[in-house]
Amino acid sequence: MEKYLEFEKKFNIEFNNKSLLKQAFIHRSYINENKGLGLEHNERLEFLGDAVLELVVTRFLFEKYPETKEGVLTAYRSSLVRTESISAAARAMGMNDLLKLSKGESRDMGKARDYILANAFESFVGAVYLDLGYESAKGIIAGVLFDNIEQVILEGTWKDAKSYVQEMAQEHYSETPRYELVSALGPDHDKHFVMAIYFGDKKIAEGTGNSKQKSQQDAATNAIEKEGWNK
Repeated sequence: MEKYLEFEKKFNIEFNNKSLLKQAFIHRSYINENKGLGLEHNERLEFLGDAVLELVVTRFLFEKYPETKEGVLTAYRSSLVRTESISAAARAMGMNDLLKLSKGESRDMGKARDYILANAFESFVGAVYLDLGYESAKGIIAGVLFDNIEQVILEGTWKDAKSYVQEMAQEHYSETPRYELVSALGPDHDKHFVMAIYFGDKKIAEGTGNSKQKSQQDAATNAIEKEGWNK
């Protein structure tokens, strides 16, 4: 319990319902290994938090860039709330120490952990919204994400990765990238996709995500990095 109290103190919040705070960090895999504890996983909170996060970030961008067209604002938003961005925020906030995972999930510190952390961040936002209201949720999101927008614009990471990799592949290889499904694992409500990107017959990189579109974007991002086109 002490670590949850320290977490609250760190971000100057105090939950009325402490069990809601704990639930935000309980992964489904932990429930599967501890079925007799009567706990609930965080997926419903994640569903809610995802919507709150999108609304808060959308309004922030709408007000900050009044002359910017909606297509570009959408790209800005996608970059701010992508898995890499919010999992990095979750790590910086210390959420890794609060996660309740299965023994197997606990050992994985790669991209799968980023995905879990991103979901935990959204779950936490959902829990804050339910227990403390919109303004508190907005304050949390603003404190860890809003300052990133200048860097996102400066580095050009808001640009659509699939469009950019297509442009560069045609320029350097005279090829149009194609994507192939490598695997789709998990139940329908929690699917995990792996997509590969090819230039011609050459496999360049793979990407992961909870939808085919997101995994294609991740594959395109990884291809850009592998080819050195992000320099």
